[in-house]
Amino acid sequence: MARKKITAKQFVEQATGVRLSAHEKLCAERMKTLNDSINELKREVKSLRQDVSKGKGAVAVLVFIGTLVASIVGFLNFK
Repeated sequence: MARKKITAKQFVEQATGVRLSAHEKLCAERMKTLNDSINELKREVKSLRQDVSKGKGAVAVLVFIGTLVASIVGFLNFK
């Protein structure tokens, strides 16, 4: 069976299509990696925000307790 001959223009178009599909595949893989990294960073930032909020709450409680202790000591020393 004879092979069908293709013209130079058809060959270039076919080769370009192969290169583009390989490039698109590579870009899709990169975008997936970037998307995964971004999602991981979002989870990490959310966790850090929670930790900071807990720290702020703990500091507020300690300041309140310190104020109470100072008030009681001041009141007892005043008499």
